[in-house]
Amino acid sequence: MMREEVVMLCTSDIAGQIRGKGFPASDLAARLAKGIGWTPTNIMISAHGAIAPSPWGALGDLVIKPDPATRVRVDFGSDQAAEHFIMGDLCHMDGTPWPVCPRGFLKRVIEAIETRHGLKEKASFEHEFIYEAVEERPNASYALDAFRRQNLFAETYLGALKAAGLTLDTFMPEYGPMQYEVTVGPTIGVTAADQAVAVREIARAVACRMGSRVSFTPILRPDAVGNGVHVHFSLVDAGTGAAVNHDSHHPQGISARAGSFIAGMLAKLPAITAVTAGAAISYLRLTPNRWSAAYNNLGFRDREAGVRICPVFATEEAQVAKQYHFEYRAADAAASPYLALGAILAAGLFGLDRKLPLPKVCKGAPQNMSTAQLKAMDIERLPQSLGAALDLFEAESDLTESFGTELKSAYLAHKRFEAEMMAKLTPEEQCEKYRRVY
Repeated sequence: MMREEVVMLCTSDIAGQIRGKGFPASDLAARLAKGIGWTPTNIMISAHGAIAPSPWGALGDLVIKPDPATRVRVDFGSDQAAEHFIMGDLCHMDGTPWPVCPRGFLKRVIEAIETRHGLKEKASFEHEFIYEAVEERPNASYALDAFRRQNLFAETYLGALKAAGLTLDTFMPEYGPMQYEVTVGPTIGVTAADQAVAVREIARAVACRMGSRVSFTPILRPDAVGNGVHVHFSLVDAGTGAAVNHDSHHPQGISARAGSFIAGMLAKLPAITAVTAGAAISYLRLTPNRWSAAYNNLGFRDREAGVRICPVFATEEAQVAKQYHFEYRAADAAASPYLALGAILAAGLFGLDRKLPLPKVCKGAPQNMSTAQLKAMDIERLPQSLGAALDLFEAESDLTESFGTELKSAYLAHKRFEAEMMAKLTPEEQCEKYRRVY
């Protein structure tokens, strides 16, 4: 039978879901020029299907304007449909940016950092996920046996990522039940978030074609290890591309500009957790002693820090400066990568604008420190529920310019609606719902 390949033109919404419209591949050139129609209220569709209260109702029209650089096409053979999608920006019908578009928000923050400080961000997303085709077994953490039992998934997945143009780094069995981790190389600007979308969607595509599923849910069960999305990032000079993060005279190597950026991030981390960890069950994961962020501390090679100074593999000064970077750990895949990275960068921009002093590096576990010690280090516990995080985000005024009032208002309405839905369920029931969604 004759077949017509379909291309999906997509947007990443507040729920971190990839939604869009399909069109015949034969129309690709025309659609790249004009885009495809969309509805404002679609961004208020919650992760669980119900629509949050929308300020637009049934009114209004938008266009998804495609970015050809984001095009992903993976051929799975003649007996399978190709995976073919393109990410785009949500715009008004005249082509001007719609202020509620998550990808547009990230692009605004990136532009502000370059315009005001002559810097660009370099980032990559490290993803953990559950592969459901693998039997859950004890003592499978990091094991060759756990790698072996996923069979052809890893080979097919990495091959698909390579076909999509991503730079491969690592794939490994992780600590949690049925858990694996994938990392890809860093890229400049909005491309890092585009590639995070590709990493997630290609994993889902490969698992689907193998008759199974993957889930990027923040946590599989209340007692399980969570699935984090660790955002690795650094700053480079916009003109030369040279790294600007490292200063050999600082005990932990932080430069003044990077220090201001990190200081802003730490100051706003409790509030932006509402964006980077946007599920009700995200806060089951963000607890002490679970190798997950629970405080807004800066740690030196500490995998429980809110922000971590990452290790380097070289001893020469030039190589150290090139590799030196940071990792934001209070994020998961319930967040749109555009919103997550945009929130992180907006907080860093705040620190640059204010020329905040270098933050203090926490050399111990904050949960073991006294109240006085935490206060002296400017460390506080991250919010312990989505509702509490949203309260902090709503009260936060320094980042409103970056987010814009319309996006912030829509985000709060959307996520409060989700929190209310989940409050009626037990933690176990919530985990099952999120497992099926993500």
